[in-house]
Amino acid sequence: MTTETTKPDVSAAIITDGGRVLMVRRRVKEGELSWQFPAGGVEQGETAEEAAVRETLEETGLTVKPLKYIGDRVHPKSGKFMAYTACEVISGTATVADEDELDAVAWVRHEEIPPLVPYGLFGPVQEYLDEVLPR
Repeated sequence: MTTETTKPDVSAAIITDGGRVLMVRRRVKEGELSWQFPAGGVEQGETAEEAAVRETLEETGLTVKPLKYIGDRVHPKSGKFMAYTACEVISGTATVADEDELDAVAWVRHEEIPPLVPYGLFGPVQEYLDEVLPR
């Protein structure tokens, strides 16, 4: 599935279920909290899709499977090379499984995303969510 030629620093899972997308509120430096998608570092020998699946399980307790590689970019805020993968839920219930990294999880409707991510989503991720989430 992966189309990138360079290993990304971070892989994010775009998980939709029941007309909503899973977002996590991450603990970032100085205790500031930030809403984003389940994500984490890509380990040596791991594809972006494999990292998205692993990080989702570690952070939220959900087992997911990759559906589609959405794309990649250098994140404008973090400067990290990011990969994004659409995923579907196989089993589990989303919870804060990694309390050191996360503060909260939420299933978010399409219209609830902009207030949580005021700087906007990566274009291909927004396009994917526009296609799969009801508005």
